[in-house]
Amino acid sequence: MKDVQNQQDFRGVDIQKVGIKDFEMPIIIQRKEAEDKVIYASATCGVSLPAHFKGTHMSRFVEVLNNWRGKKTLDIKDCVESMVQRLDAESGYVKFDFKYFVDKKSPVTGISAPMCYDCTFEGILDNYKKDDEKYRFYLGAKVPVTTLCPCSKEISEYGAHNQRAIISVKVTYAENEHVWLEDLISDIEKTASSELYPLLKREDEKYVTEHAYNNPKFVEDVLRDVVILLRNNDKIKSFEVECESLESIHNHSAWCATHVDIWRTKK
Repeated sequence: MKDVQNQQDFRGVDIQKVGIKDFEMPIIIQRKEAEDKVIYASATCGVSLPAHFKGTHMSRFVEVLNNWRGKKTLDIKDCVESMVQRLDAESGYVKFDFKYFVDKKSPVTGISAPMCYDCTFEGILDNYKKDDEKYRFYLGAKVPVTTLCPCSKEISEYGAHNQRAIISVKVTYAENEHVWLEDLISDIEKTASSELYPLLKREDEKYVTEHAYNNPKFVEDVLRDVVILLRNNDKIKSFEVECESLESIHNHSAWCATHVDIWRTKK
């Protein structure tokens, strides 16, 4: 049959990423202190396409993902390398978005319930770069927390407005290292005015309310504390941090973000 994708294109436009998005599939991931678990993930993947090719072969992405579906644990590097090889490309990209559940105990009563976090695995392969820079893996997590406004506390005779905030992080580290999602999430939660919990009894609610009041933080405070936390982690080579406060007294969010690349200084 005629292969339209392999026909020549004359417009002279290279495409950095072309592929499929939101492909739903099960994957198996490692957990720190529990058995490996099958989870639902949404995959986005693509490869580079030179200007002289009309199109890529979309079905091949699904074929590669399907081959990795049954693996005991998902090797992101092997997966993206397979895509690049299968589609005869110079660079490739794959990202898995998934919900990750961690059993979390309430702070006073110690009652455990599942807490949900939006997380990502992301792999980027670029054969145009040097050997030690061709591949990078990124681990991402969105961590919901509580922030209490220092200004509101300072100027008010009693009380202070607080709100839920989302701390989003994306970290990369060397292939011979490993960062557990459980550790990353737990450490980030401690940078906020208070952690969130899936289940609170009255004693727990009292503790959380008072703890947040005694620990007021702007989004800038949270972000800077996360940056210091990640800088002090010898495994992490670069990272992105974003903090968004879903304001309770405004119809907009307070927001800040930064990117730190310390890859070369830690080699």
